Amino acid sequence: MTDTSVTWWGHSTMWLADSGVSLLTDPLLTDRLIHLRRMAGPTPALPGAPDAVLLSHLHADHFHMPSLKAVPGEPLLVVPRGAAAFVARSLGRAYGDRCVELVPGEQTTIGPVTVRSVPAAHDGGRGPWSRLRSVAMGFVVEGAGRTWYAGDTGLFDGMSALGPLDLALIPVGGWGPTLGAHGHLDAADGAEALRRVKAAWAVPVHYGTFWPVGMARIRTHMFRDPGTEFERRAATAAPDARVRVLAQGETLTIEPAA
Repeated sequence: MTDTSVTWWGHSTMWLADSGVSLLTDPLLTDRLIHLRRMAGPTPALPGAPDAVLLSHLHADHFHMPSLKAVPGEPLLVVPRGAAAFVARSLGRAYGDRCVELVPGEQTTIGPVTVRSVPAAHDGGRGPWSRLRSVAMGFVVEGAGRTWYAGDTGLFDGMSALGPLDLALIPVGGWGPTLGAHGHLDAADGAEALRRVKAAWAVPVHYGTFWPVGMARIRTHMFRDPGTEFERRAATAAPDARVRVLAQGETLTIEPAA
């Protein structure tokens, strides 16, 4: 059976390989974003051109146009419905033509892999300065394994229906000490999400990479500790799951259950 592997490049940027298909999630390939600076890990060094890029929602730390332009090759762009026109306006028609728009419940195929859009409890707007809006979503990737990439989300009814899974990529923190709890998971809620989806393996993401400039010494535990705190809480909430806390640039390879 083909293995499934994931490389975490910090924040929500992951390289997921399954059945010969390479998927890149929410690429943030820069060291600086507005008031945020990369505080840990190297600048992502992608191994090549992915087959597709999965974009979960319009927030700039997930739908970063310069990073999208920097992705090599001409991958398919799987985006929330309504975002293709925004991509075309920002990067050109050729990028817009590569977009596949989905809403939760819809899916697309990339070679032997199916990518299904699933719900996320998170604001789907571009930001308070923009009237651009769409739905926020996660993805379940089904190939040799079943992997859930949550995007940004809080807990929501129906989350249990996503499982069982081979691998869950769960956001457990944020990019600043004032980031609100609404629409996000912390370590405790992330462990509850893992319990609900019944994943064999879990990797904590969306923490420990970007932090506001000038705040490097403020609430450092919120930057440093969410991954290990998630692992600790998951041992009680989901004792049958195995948690791997990755460093930026590190890869986990698993053999999906038969």
